[in-house]
Amino acid sequence: MKAKTEQLFKKYGIFFIFIGMVILMSILSPAFLRVGNLLNVIRQISVIGLIACGVTMIIITTGIDLSSGSVLALAAVVAASFAQKSDWASRMYPNIDVPVIVPILLGLGVGAVCGLICGVIIAKTKIPPFISTLGMMIVARGAALIYSNGRPISSLKDSYNFIGQGKILGVPLPIIILAVVAIITHVLLTNTKFGKYVYAIGGNENAAVVSGINVDKYKVMIYTYAGMLSGMSGIVLSSRISSGQPGLGLAYELDAIASAVIGGTSLNGGIGKISGTIIGALIIGVLNNGLDLLNVSAYWQQIVKGVIIVGAVILDERKNNGKK
Repeated sequence: MKAKTEQLFKKYGIFFIFIGMVILMSILSPAFLRVGNLLNVIRQISVIGLIACGVTMIIITTGIDLSSGSVLALAAVVAASFAQKSDWASRMYPNIDVPVIVPILLGLGVGAVCGLICGVIIAKTKIPPFISTLGMMIVARGAALIYSNGRPISSLKDSYNFIGQGKILGVPLPIIILAVVAIITHVLLTNTKFGKYVYAIGGNENAAVVSGINVDKYKVMIYTYAGMLSGMSGIVLSSRISSGQPGLGLAYELDAIASAVIGGTSLNGGIGKISGTIIGALIIGVLNNGLDLLNVSAYWQQIVKGVIIVGAVILDERKNNGKK
C-alpha cells in the first residue's frame, strides 16, 4: 500500500500539489474561487505558458534559454509598430497601413530569427546555451530599446488588440492560443520523430550522434521553435495591454524555466512533459494571484517563488539519483 502511494505521488505529485494550493488559497481568500478570478489566473499565465512550452523542449536537451523575455519585448515592439491605427498622429510608419496578419507574422518572424541565431551559435560553435542565450538576452533588449526609441508604441488597431483582449464563446483568446500551442508541442514531443530525437539528445547526446541523429540540425530547430513562441507571447502581451513596450517580459524567462522545472522537466535532460509544464505555470499563477489577494508584498512573492524553484530542483536531483 505504501509503495503504491509513493508510486502514485511520484507520477501525479505535481498535480496533487496544484490541487492542494488551490484548496489552500480558496480557504485563505474566498475571492480566489470566483470564475472571473480563475479565468484571470489562466489568462495571466498564458504568456509565460507559451514561452515555457518552448523552454521545456530546450531543457529536455539539457539546454537553457535566458533570452525569451528580451525576445518577447523585441517581437512586441516590432509587431506593435505595424499594428498602429492609421489615424494616429504619432505612428512609427505613417505611410504604411497593413492588415493585422502582417504584424503577427513579423512578431513570429522576429522571435524565430532570434531563436535561429541562438541555435546556430550553440550548434556550430559549441558555446554553452547559457552564454549564447545570455548574449541574445542583452542584444534583443538593446534592439528593442533602439527600435522603439525607448518609448511605448501605443494606439494599436482593435483587430490586433483582439488577440490579447478578445473572447471566443466566453473564453479569453490567450487561453485558447495557449491550449492550441500546448497541444501542438505535446504532439510534437510524443508522436513524432522530432520528439523522439529531442529526448534522445537530452538523454545522451553522444549516443544520439552515434545513432545517426543530426544533433546540430535538431538543436537549431528546437531553438527556432522556442524563439517563435517567445515572439508569439510578445504579440499576445502587447495586444493585451494595447502597447508594445521595450521593457516588457523582464524576468519572464525565469518564470518560464521555473514552470518547466516545477512541472518535472529535468535540468539533467531527457525528461519532461508539456502537461507538467502547464501545471507548473498554473502553480506559479495561483501562487502570484493568491499572494496578491492576501496582500503579500511583491518582494516576498519573489522569495517564495525562489524557494519553490530550489525545492523543485532538489526533488529532481533526488529522483534522478534514485534512478541511478
